[in-house]
Amino acid sequence: MQASLFRALVILIATVFTLAFALVVVPPLIESRDVLGALLAGFVNPYAAGYAMDTISCWCVLTVWVVHEARAKGVRHGWIAVLLGLVPGVATGFAVYLLLRTNQEAQAAKTDRISAP
Repeated sequence: MQASLFRALVILIATVFTLAFALVVVPPLIESRDVLGALLAGFVNPYAAGYAMDTISCWCVLTVWVVHEARAKGVRHGWIAVLLGLVPGVATGFAVYLLLRTNQEAQAAKTDRISAP
């Protein structure tokens, strides 16, 4: 897959998810103002609880990955992805991290090519 297609698809997925989240979740949350109830609604039945636990686990994996790569590879600004993984969600946080990481890797490769003798 070409880098431009990868980038476009990641941006599209993150945007669609964020818009869907805003349309589906935000209006009832504004109406009820019950943030705790909204968080616990993900555990209303065993099936929803399974999806909620999967999402929480994915956010934990994302966070571990961001912290690891910040130290191991020097990827910067990953904290933005971790926060976006909380709200609106992991789909957006993960997409943003992939874009940050890809952009920084491309910049590093460009710098290496320029500085190479």
